[in-house]
Amino acid sequence: MSAFNSLRLKFSKSLEIDRAVFFGLLSRIWGLAAGGVTAILIATYFSPEIQGYYYTFTTILALQVFAELGLGTVAVQFASHEWSKLNLDESGRIVGDGDALSRLVSVAKVVTRWFLFAGVLVAVGLGAAGYVFFSTSPDHNIDWVSPWFLLCAVTGFTIWLVPTWSLLEGCNQVATLYSFRFFQGLLVSVAVWIAILSGAELWTASISGITTLFCSIFFLRRRYWIFVNTLLLSKPHGQQIRWRTDMLPMQWRIALTWMSSYLYFSLFTPVLFKYHGPVVAGQMGMTWAIVGVVGSISISWLSPRVPQFGMLIAQKKYNDLDQLFWKVTRIVTFVTFLVAVSIWGGVCLLNAIDYPIAIQLASRLLPPIPSGFFLLGQLLLVVSVPFSIYLRAHKEEPVMVVSVTAAIFVALATLILGKSFSATGISIGYFLVHVIAVPFVFLIWLRYRAKWHSA
Repeated sequence: MSAFNSLRLKFSKSLEIDRAVFFGLLSRIWGLAAGGVTAILIATYFSPEIQGYYYTFTTILALQVFAELGLGTVAVQFASHEWSKLNLDESGRIVGDGDALSRLVSVAKVVTRWFLFAGVLVAVGLGAAGYVFFSTSPDHNIDWVSPWFLLCAVTGFTIWLVPTWSLLEGCNQVATLYSFRFFQGLLVSVAVWIAILSGAELWTASISGITTLFCSIFFLRRRYWIFVNTLLLSKPHGQQIRWRTDMLPMQWRIALTWMSSYLYFSLFTPVLFKYHGPVVAGQMGMTWAIVGVVGSISISWLSPRVPQFGMLIAQKKYNDLDQLFWKVTRIVTFVTFLVAVSIWGGVCLLNAIDYPIAIQLASRLLPPIPSGFFLLGQLLLVVSVPFSIYLRAHKEEPVMVVSVTAAIFVALATLILGKSFSATGISIGYFLVHVIAVPFVFLIWLRYRAKWHSA
């Protein structure tokens, strides 16, 4: 038994699998399995039109990025630098350097105020924007109005919790946070399945959001109540981080990057919905949900390292930083390739099998050619993500221009090619843009790493 444990520990260490990565992987694996079950249930219990509305709901809600404006990501970076001088004691209280705690509290104040406003803006603004969009689209006798407004309200409440998640992640509580997200994912999946089987149709998205809210509140109240009270309800006594002078220079660049990410990921389904109807939009939505697995599983190794990157940079331990970075990057690249090939093989297999359930599932997904080009583009994007996160951990965003430029070209390709060539044209455009853009990320990384570390 001891030999087995020794082998297991060596294997985990070689792949950088600690508790945070383990639960992150479990969450992604469960998400993949649960997503497959959900896709089968949607294909079975939703009409093609309902499926199109369901995925278009999700896509339009991604517009919330224009209210968040990347401040949650900025908060993670700033919190991680301060946490290098702080920790939690056995009672859950924050202890350590007083000035670092004061600066951390000031960061919490900024993000809390911002997201309180953002939650209201999303609930009201997106509710109105979505109403206009669906009202001016072809009528398929779908009862979408009440489910849409409830979903916007639930999303607004969810956004209010973003500051807490950002601060927990920045303060290196990733192991506990990721284990919670795994169990939360289990409960949310079960709630979604029950909703679909019960005939909830478009109400299913709101039921998922409500379940997420209840799980989040229960977890925070039970595990991090003192942490939350300290950061959100106390006042900074000492040095402070100011939004305008300290955080805004990074945030506006992150904001442009985040808003451009909407053009990356969220125009596909509405454009196809508008020009080719809800059936094709539903195929795009379900396919894109599966393509997203390529990134989510691979990033399981990277996300838990974000606060560690920031802490190592604050301590100027650049050799340790680079060793960790390259090890994780190699793992991410290998896993991304493996997952992308597996997904494309599955899509091809569904289209080749002459069996009723396989035929039904294949009809709800895009064909192999557009699916393959989307997977290739996603593969290139995910491989570049570790380099972007490495740069961002220095509280800078030098890849903004590349991100925004690539997003503009993806948007243009989606609008121009999507109207005439449907999903196949969009997928080819998505792939070609990343072929051109991703090498620039590597070049920027080389330049800024040499500049910062030599200084």
